[in-house]
Amino acid sequence: MPKYNNKIIAILGPTASGKTRLAVELAEKFNGEIVSADSRQVYRGMDIGTGKDLDEYTVPYHLIDVASPKISFDLAKYQKMAFRAIGDILKRGKLPILAGGSGLYLQAVVDNYKLSEAKKDLALRKKLEKLSAVELFLKLKSLAPKIAAKLNQSDKNNKRRLIRYLEILSQDENFKNRKGRRKYETLLIGVKFNKNILQQRIFKRLLERLKEQNMIGEIENLRSNGLSWKKLENFGLEYRFIGWYLQGKLPYDEMVKKLNIAIYQFAKRQLTWFKRWEKQGAKINWVKDNKKAEKLVKEFLK
Repeated sequence: MPKYNNKIIAILGPTASGKTRLAVELAEKFNGEIVSADSRQVYRGMDIGTGKDLDEYTVPYHLIDVASPKISFDLAKYQKMAFRAIGDILKRGKLPILAGGSGLYLQAVVDNYKLSEAKKDLALRKKLEKLSAVELFLKLKSLAPKIAAKLNQSDKNNKRRLIRYLEILSQDENFKNRKGRRKYETLLIGVKFNKNILQQRIFKRLLERLKEQNMIGEIENLRSNGLSWKKLENFGLEYRFIGWYLQGKLPYDEMVKKLNIAIYQFAKRQLTWFKRWEKQGAKINWVKDNKKAEKLVKEFLK
């Protein structure tokens, strides 16, 4: 029987909180492998802007660089691949450590979401693309008020996600995000800093990525490899704001200022998602230092 049976660890937190470093440390100590839970790290060529920090990985990792940014990669695809990776890690007697800040991706695995089998409807998507996020949300609200009420601010502004909901509802009027029976016994560990420290960490990391890691060059490469400005904009944050700068829509200093604010707002939305998950019954153990996290894992694995 595998050493860790059906137990997994999930490390979560807002952007720039040090989740990857903590996950790697725990993986080294407890014979683990990391499964990324980040909706943008699945894409190849998007390294600096998504904070892959691949040089930090001294242990095997999964679900990073598994898709081309030119094609869509949805939640159902992610969940299927995550379950496969976790099963493989457990089978080899190692500890799966799910790590990331994408609340939806984390929840889909931990709570075993039952996702819709609805097929793509390109004609409907084309029609819905013409509507704004506000119009799409109102449409969703009229069709499925319960689903609309559960969406956070990020989801309400995410056209791609809203269109997918409407696409599903056009084929299955009774659809709702259904929690299944949990597949794994999961220890949830959250990394959190106070507001001022998190703001400082976000700004420091942004400047490092711009000045030392050549994040602008990464986005120029994506463009030269055929990614449209619109597609880059849809990836949000760094890809959107630097894309605007490269198109001459924003001067450099203004781009840095606005991007810094946008990343912090994104971090706040991530924390809102985790708070909502706690209200739904998730027990997140918030830690400020890695020693506390290590102690929690030791007790969990007994």
